[in-house]
Amino acid sequence: MPLASDQSTGPRELAALIGPVEALPTPRYAGLARRIRDLVTAGSLPAGSRLPAERELAGELAVSRVTVASAYRVLREEGFASTRHGSGTVTELPGIASPWGPPSSDPSLLDLAHAAPEAAPQLLPAYRQALTELPARLTGHGYAPTGLYELRTAVADRFTARGLPTGAEQIVITAGVGDATAVVLDTLLQPGDRVLVEHPTYPGVLGMVSAAGGRCVPVPVDPAEPDDLARAAGLAARQSSPRLAFLMPDFSNPTGARLSASGRRRLAATLWQQGVLTVADEVAAELTLDGAAEPPYAAGLPDAATVTTGGLSKAVWGGLRIGWLRTDAALADQLGAALTRRQLSVGMVDQLAATALVRELDDVLDLRRAQLRERRDVLRDEIAARLPGWSAPCPAGGLSLWCRLPPDLSSAAVVAAAAPLGLLLAEGRAFGTGHAFDDHLRLPFTLAPAQLRAAVGILETVCRTLRSDPIRTRPSRPLSVV
Repeated sequence: MPLASDQSTGPRELAALIGPVEALPTPRYAGLARRIRDLVTAGSLPAGSRLPAERELAGELAVSRVTVASAYRVLREEGFASTRHGSGTVTELPGIASPWGPPSSDPSLLDLAHAAPEAAPQLLPAYRQALTELPARLTGHGYAPTGLYELRTAVADRFTARGLPTGAEQIVITAGVGDATAVVLDTLLQPGDRVLVEHPTYPGVLGMVSAAGGRCVPVPVDPAEPDDLARAAGLAARQSSPRLAFLMPDFSNPTGARLSASGRRRLAATLWQQGVLTVADEVAAELTLDGAAEPPYAAGLPDAATVTTGGLSKAVWGGLRIGWLRTDAALADQLGAALTRRQLSVGMVDQLAATALVRELDDVLDLRRAQLRERRDVLRDEIAARLPGWSAPCPAGGLSLWCRLPPDLSSAAVVAAAAPLGLLLAEGRAFGTGHAFDDHLRLPFTLAPAQLRAAVGILETVCRTLRSDPIRTRPSRPLSVV
């Protein structure tokens, strides 16, 4: 059970979380440090928790005080603890230099580090239509702060059709989904504010929270039991008093987890009752590949309870930098004003094209879903046939598989070995805080089937090479603390 932050952690309480000392790796002090570090990164021991005095914990664990003192020293050196005057040793969650970088523009590389499909066929006709409408706009200044009214109306109508009544005044148009998230965090967070994040989660949001001065509070996500997030997030909210929560209720990146209708109702109500504003990322919400669609996360809540972000990057194309946010009209005004201070307007031609695309989004999605469904199945079949020991659960939607690696493989080692062979991947650690998820690898199914088969062929070669050299299969050294 996670502990409250900014409070003392009793020696008996911590010892119960640590478990049998005999099961820890040796040397004992390093194993103890690693176990405490894992508790912090998993959210079971939140950042800001005061650790027991060395002598008290040593007595509870039946080890020497030197062992505990050495473990605390390792935690301080790795950035997972600090010594505060009058508070003793306090857990910290360090900033980590992420191994996840920008997409490559080299067409000779297979880029599976980013879940980004090629453009939908409706993109070019939409731009042609936009160019026919552009002359009528040329006599004006060309700015559309918070977005063209026609585009905001089209987006609002789409929310209404999905079961969430929305007016154009509740919509702000942004330069992509990430831009929408960033303006929310930059506007509403104060330095030191906590933000609940799923664990694992989208790498970009970890950096955005840090850049805005916030502190992430990780909440574990179990793809097999996604509705457990409601209980875990509610508990974390009561204990950590976060300002915001960043969630992906539909096909979470990278796990593909999806909250049921009842699960999202419980989670949304709990966070609202705790005074937590939820930022719900719906970029993949309509990429349902199996089963029926779920209601929007914000359905049934006061509009001010949630800021919903979305955009066209996954359904249409990443090069079309059109996103949006939806919330209470007053909060939309506040966020729109903040956005306008950063940029006067998103490009006029892009917005005209996006208006046409949003109006025909059902047709766009029908093609994209069929495409992704085929590619998902191809990738899973290839993994099953050529990568023994890999576990690749089948998500009901989204854009990627969250693969568990065999015990003898490290995500960091696989990524490093694949890059020289022309396959770009994102380390599992990019999707978490601390050093978590080196035993996982996200594999998007966004490339063409032939490219996915080639990618798995490279992974097959990489696994064979790593297993022939035991030194290379070990996890790489911890990422640098920044």
